[in-house]
Amino acid sequence: MREERDGVALRSTDRRDDGPTPSERPTVAAFDFDGTLTNAGSVFPFLVSVRGLIPVLRAVLALSPGLLHAALVGGTTADQVKERLFTRLFAGMPAEELNRRAAVFAHRHLQRHLREDMRRRLEWHRDQGHYTVIVSASPECYVSPAGSELGVDGVVATRLAVGGGGLLSGGYEGKNCRGSEKYARLVGHLRAVGPALGPSGEQPILWAYGNSRGDLRLLEAADHGVDVGRLGRFGRLRRFPRLSEVTGGVRGSGPS
Repeated sequence: MREERDGVALRSTDRRDDGPTPSERPTVAAFDFDGTLTNAGSVFPFLVSVRGLIPVLRAVLALSPGLLHAALVGGTTADQVKERLFTRLFAGMPAEELNRRAAVFAHRHLQRHLREDMRRRLEWHRDQGHYTVIVSASPECYVSPAGSELGVDGVVATRLAVGGGGLLSGGYEGKNCRGSEKYARLVGHLRAVGPALGPSGEQPILWAYGNSRGDLRLLEAADHGVDVGRLGRFGRLRRFPRLSEVTGGVRGSGPS
């Protein structure tokens, strides 16, 4: 993980005479969710599981011009259209009911779509004593129970705002956890759990795993960014090593 010091970006693995060696520093492994830990997207199936297929299709149809534009340009436009979709489907729904349904969805989604290679990689980091965290643009209401089932130490994801009476507004609480927001939220999370990372007070060594352009900033900030997407050399993360390169291309999940 990089830090700014006197205007110079330092990786946490850079040796300093007054600090511990890299092996003595805490290590963090951050994983995207959709397409990284799992082999499929989760937002649309989640919407259908909560609201039903017909209401979701109606909402998508009503927002189709904006959704098409968002698919082409991405960025904040995509964030805004995604929020409008959530508002159409979730506004006025009790948060307690959504959370209950989200926990059921999380379990079923992992059963169907968890990637075996990434499950092994996650377990390898846990066996090394590393702090593991999911960082996702998907809603926290189901990413959090999925994280609990996977045994990760923390979850950072998009939060849905809850208003008076415990009812959802449908909008975000804060920003969509994508792009630069992923890295900003991860930094805030790690500062909050600092004591859990050990007594050294040093910047942790950061491993980051992603599959799309929404993960680019996170992988750029990492000491070890890993592209686990399907597009390989044609994807936005092509300059980062592939999972097979950091695991030695064998079934074991540790470095060769």
